[in-house]
Amino acid sequence: MMHVGVSQPRARALLANLFRAGLQAVDPYEAVCSQVRFRRGQLTIGSQCHSLCTHHRLVVVGAGKASGRMAQALERRLGARIDTGLVVVKYGHGAPTKKIQIVEAGHPVPDTAGLQASRKMMALVGTLKPDDLLIVLLSGGASSLLPSPASGISLKDKQQTTTLLLRSGATIHEMNAVRKHLSCLKGGQLAAATPARVASVILSDVIGNDLGTIGSGPTAPDPTTFQDAWGILERYEVVRKVPASVRRRMKAGINNALAETPKAGAAIFRRVDNVLIGDNQAAVDAVVKAAKGQGLRTLVLSTTVTGEAREIAKLFGAMAREIASRGRPIPRPCCVIAGGETTVTIRGQGKGGRAQEFALAAAMEIAGLTDLWVAGFATDGTDGPTSVAGAVADGGTAVRARRGKLNLSRALQANDAYPFFKKLHGHIVTGPTGTNVNDLYLLLAL
Repeated sequence: MMHVGVSQPRARALLANLFRAGLQAVDPYEAVCSQVRFRRGQLTIGSQCHSLCTHHRLVVVGAGKASGRMAQALERRLGARIDTGLVVVKYGHGAPTKKIQIVEAGHPVPDTAGLQASRKMMALVGTLKPDDLLIVLLSGGASSLLPSPASGISLKDKQQTTTLLLRSGATIHEMNAVRKHLSCLKGGQLAAATPARVASVILSDVIGNDLGTIGSGPTAPDPTTFQDAWGILERYEVVRKVPASVRRRMKAGINNALAETPKAGAAIFRRVDNVLIGDNQAAVDAVVKAAKGQGLRTLVLSTTVTGEAREIAKLFGAMAREIASRGRPIPRPCCVIAGGETTVTIRGQGKGGRAQEFALAAAMEIAGLTDLWVAGFATDGTDGPTSVAGAVADGGTAVRARRGKLNLSRALQANDAYPFFKKLHGHIVTGPTGTNVNDLYLLLAL
């Protein structure tokens, strides 16, 4: 059940239909079922074939917000052929399975449940032999859900470092470059931990679909180095704030006292197949199709949106004003669509997420405009550390805020979008969607 906080009935129905269309296009269960086939002993994943007659054991591991649904689909396809499995999902994102154990853990900051699950996973992977097959299910969120600290690094060290990077505004590529160099699982190291054949089934939450960044690339080559990771900590001015153990490890790696993560060309990747089954582009394409079906003109800005949420909101605001005053670059009725993942540099003590902050900043930009809505939507159904998927603003949001004695500017300054939209009933609520392919940003003008 989806709730979209919009008072105008047609706009509410349109936005709900558009978001549903985007989610359906990247449903992980359907995506796995469409890419995985098993017939007469032959397992096909994408274009890759595996003869299960030559594999003794088939074990499944994985992590991510969508990995529970992916595990369900894999059980449907392979059933009793699966020997055992372990998949880690975010709290509230579990799914009933028979052969594959589902464990819930902390996200975006890792916790003890994730640590214990990652240890159990590495132990399981370590039992495999060359004639076994390991299937790895990966989706967004896996980096936090599989905290497997390297020697000398504690879970607390990783929690502190993750929190600092989350608050700094670092991109997912940058965060994961650091994470990979504090882990014994990420950055191709899961694949390196077993002699078995490895087949990874991946739902991307990363712009550009870089396999080394999705879930911190546990089965992919890592192009980043200890020096890169150190540079990121310096760039965001957290190098002196992270635990001393993190600095020691980075410096040891830079000085070649520690082995680097596996790189492209390493022998281990000759027995690894990585198959991408869905991404943000698929969701955006589905929204475009649904919008056209509702008689709306459409314009896709980009599927690679990055940068500060409030800055992207200014771009949407400028476009909204242009549409309202001049009917360009696209006349009403229309829908402007973008996909990607913005960032929020946290300066206040408020509660929110990047999709809600985008909508909050947009509310300032479109104040006074009629029959026009701007929405930010996290496809996993949980925007930041909140239980909502995002929020919607319109030209009257600023006025309603004043009537409700809410200070829009102060809320934005404090990164406090959640209580703002909660009071104005402007949230988008879906509950956990079972998928995760970045965010959708929409401008609807009727």
